[in-house]
Amino acid sequence: MNRRTFLTRSSVAAGVFLFPAPLFAFHRIGNIRFDKSMVPEPILEQDQGFIDLYYKAWELAFDHIKTQSGMPQSPYMDEAFDPSTIWIWDTCFMVQFCKYAPSVFPGIESLNNFYVPIHDKKEISLRIEIPDNPPLFAWTEYEYFKFTNDRKHLGKLLTEQQYLQKHYHWFDSTKPGEIIARSAPTCLQKVENGYHWEGGRSGMDNTPRGRTGLMATQDRPNNPKMLWIDAIAQQGLSALNIARMLEQLGNNKEAEQWRSRYEELKSKVNKLYWDETDGFYYDIHEDTLEPIKVMTPASYWPMLAEMCSKEQAKKLVDKIQDSDLLGGSVPWVSLARNDADFKKNGLYWRGAVWLPLAYMGIKAIQKYGYLELAYQNSYAIVSHMMRTYKEYTPNTIWECYEPNEAKPAVDGNNDALVRQNFCGWSALGPISLLIENILGFYDVNAATKTVRWNKIREDRHGIKNLTFGGIVTTVIAEGNRLNITSNDFYTLIVNERKIKIKKGEQTIII
Repeated sequence: MNRRTFLTRSSVAAGVFLFPAPLFAFHRIGNIRFDKSMVPEPILEQDQGFIDLYYKAWELAFDHIKTQSGMPQSPYMDEAFDPSTIWIWDTCFMVQFCKYAPSVFPGIESLNNFYVPIHDKKEISLRIEIPDNPPLFAWTEYEYFKFTNDRKHLGKLLTEQQYLQKHYHWFDSTKPGEIIARSAPTCLQKVENGYHWEGGRSGMDNTPRGRTGLMATQDRPNNPKMLWIDAIAQQGLSALNIARMLEQLGNNKEAEQWRSRYEELKSKVNKLYWDETDGFYYDIHEDTLEPIKVMTPASYWPMLAEMCSKEQAKKLVDKIQDSDLLGGSVPWVSLARNDADFKKNGLYWRGAVWLPLAYMGIKAIQKYGYLELAYQNSYAIVSHMMRTYKEYTPNTIWECYEPNEAKPAVDGNNDALVRQNFCGWSALGPISLLIENILGFYDVNAATKTVRWNKIREDRHGIKNLTFGGIVTTVIAEGNRLNITSNDFYTLIVNERKIKIKKGEQTIII
């Protein structure tokens, strides 16, 4: 179902809020404007347009910090779709860029607006649109923990409240028709070999996944007998990340139990959902276990969950490099380009490029060492967003993009453009992909005090005031000369070369 069909106008005001005292020297509610000093400063000599788009994304995201009485967490990050509702997977993806300025952008805190009504059974004042959205909480929390090393939060989350364990079990036990916080009824159901779901609940709305023939129409429902590859892989991803966080807390016994759950799901995914002929993961038919061959980026969730071998990863990567499939001038299209239902205008999930799945896919190939391809993919996508920003009016950031031309995509009803000012998860491109894959700071780990840098570019580039844990550092490259400042010790790993960074300023020739 098209997200647009859920949209109901609300009188909820998009208010301004009181920033925390440690950041601002005043206590008042007023028209506080976004300021560039709130966020890290990227340096990119030869792509200044990317910098402009970076700050535009932050500015739009800042405008979507909302307050609302009756919520466990207020202020919170609004998904830029409908002020009366909140969405699980939108919010989880927004945390992936909010972590770069956590004292300003309440990303991780916003997850409490889902944990409390779903698992503590308390009423809230906003509507959770789809409670059986993709179960991404554990992945999101682990990535946030790596960036902050916030063990107090981790302990409360996993030991005291056990929200992540509860959500894993809820995803497995909920039945169709459950309503939480005035939500749309759930349709999720676990069966022996996977999960029944549907497009809207998976997040992919009008996807043709599950069709029984090439002439499937937009209004034809997904095959009710289909088992969804993303649902089972996301549960595996959750189990893996719960285990890793429990290990960080020293709870190795419980961690081992979660690793066992992960291994069981990994085995099932590779036994039932991998098609060796095509070298691809597909959704499958519940009764026959045959693959339902509609190629989308949803099949890269197992790769993000580290379920595939190196050989399988290579075959998956081949599809992203194939201009007839999921590649092309703008990669990570939401439906293979040679599919009968692929639309050049995007038609929502019939070919449009969506930043959440592009980000997920790039993180997946990055895990398997395809750093050069991750750079190329990120550069192509952010370039596409930048061209649209400059050439298409209004000049803004959109919900999703056409797969060929520099334009916003058409929505699932084929009668209007998708939503504008969408930051929202579309900020993942100008912010997260810029920092992590174009600038190359692809793995920042406050727990180990390490920064992994895939240094590809030769122009003057880097980042100022990158903050992780209690460390604030500036790293700027001018050719093979690195100028670095830091308030604490950490290890910078540049193209696999380890460099010990000390407090203060230093210059290093590599």
